[in-house]
Amino acid sequence: MKSYGQFCPVAKAAELFCERWNALIIRDLAHGPRRFSELQRGVPLLSPSLLSARLKWLIDEDIVTRPDPADRNSGYMLTDAGREFVPLVEALGVWGQRWTRRALKDHEIDLGLLVWSLESATDPNAFGGARCLIKLELTDQIASKRDWWFLNQKGRCELCVEDPGGEVNLYLACTLPDAIYVVRGDLTPGTAIETGRLEVIGDAWAREAFTNWLNLGPLTRVGSRRPETGAMR
Repeated sequence: MKSYGQFCPVAKAAELFCERWNALIIRDLAHGPRRFSELQRGVPLLSPSLLSARLKWLIDEDIVTRPDPADRNSGYMLTDAGREFVPLVEALGVWGQRWTRRALKDHEIDLGLLVWSLESATDPNAFGGARCLIKLELTDQIASKRDWWFLNQKGRCELCVEDPGGEVNLYLACTLPDAIYVVRGDLTPGTAIETGRLEVIGDAWAREAFTNWLNLGPLTRVGSRRPETGAMR
């Protein structure tokens, strides 16, 4: 890793946290322990070997730890030092929401990150403990990438690439960019439904809980200060 060659604490912190991918790893670990495979899904462009190297570096710097190093499935979690950096990562997110939001470019339309975000961030308990199967159709995608199922039961939301069976309680249909705009906070669920950019069909109890299921985070409520973002709404 390149060094600034300075004793300044700003330089020392920047060496750790401004290195590519490190802030995103901490972003994901801020929500709780993650297995290696789960971290991979949060940074899909990061190779397994480089992710392993980054985690080793963060462990050596006492930013990340493993509850049980002998157990390869024990996952990774933040130390006290890592948790102290979380508010700075969140501040980066606030700044990004205010000043970097614009229409998505082709290389930013990431299907894998979208479905991982929905699986990991939604609230499966929004349906009052009832089993709820949600089918998402991304209408602009090829057949093999068009249909996704999210099975909510026993306090978990599980992404299914094939129909797990049983009644679909909630059917969602939209384009991939519009799904990202909703998750990112550029397009509210209500506006997306009213304008026809998002179709929501299903049982009344599931439709009523849909917004709670999305469980959109506080960053989605940070307003953009870039005037061109109006085109996304």
